Amino acid sequence: MNLFVVSSLLWISAAIGLFALPHTVCAESYVAGVAGINFADRLTDVEGTGGLLFQDLDLQNSVALGGRIGHFFRHGWFGMEGEFLHSTPHIKGTVDAPGIHLRVMSVTVNLVARYPGRTFQPYVGIGGGPVIAHLRDSGGVQRDSDVAGGFNVFAGLRAFVTSQVAVFGEYKYTSATFVFDQAFGPAGGFESGYRAQHLLFGVSLHF
Repeated sequence: MNLFVVSSLLWISAAIGLFALPHTVCAESYVAGVAGINFADRLTDVEGTGGLLFQDLDLQNSVALGGRIGHFFRHGWFGMEGEFLHSTPHIKGTVDAPGIHLRVMSVTVNLVARYPGRTFQPYVGIGGGPVIAHLRDSGGVQRDSDVAGGFNVFAGLRAFVTSQVAVFGEYKYTSATFVFDQAFGPAGGFESGYRAQHLLFGVSLHF
């Protein structure tokens, strides 16, 4: 099944689950669009088939785009949100090898704590969910995909410009381990640690 379809279904399922909570408990809902930069670190601890070790692989910085949907309980301090985030932190080429096309999509459910101010709301959060990575045929590597369990933490500041519309800025850290066991075809593949730092901005609508 197409990776975009899988990730969309997971995100929609999380959103339905959040909205299914009783309205007497979930007094404030929101949707948001997100854009920013993925400052991806290297792919670390790269290990090939048979225990062969490779050097760490540098990743390119990338635009990140996504969306969120969530609730705060009784207009209070704590809430939950579902998030979808997409970026393309391609593997950089070297003198000996060309670059490799890499696409990363995360579908997470987060717990959020905020200060419920009327104008400014600092917040922090933690969450996790599937991180979907896809390699395209390039640089001596063939098409391959992996769905890994991911972890993220974040902190940000939301500012309301009207009673229902807010803008926000956020720092996010994401971690996962990818296994591309068919990347080299019959020769096998490799696994590696993925770490990324995001600087994100967005607009949210509260109702």
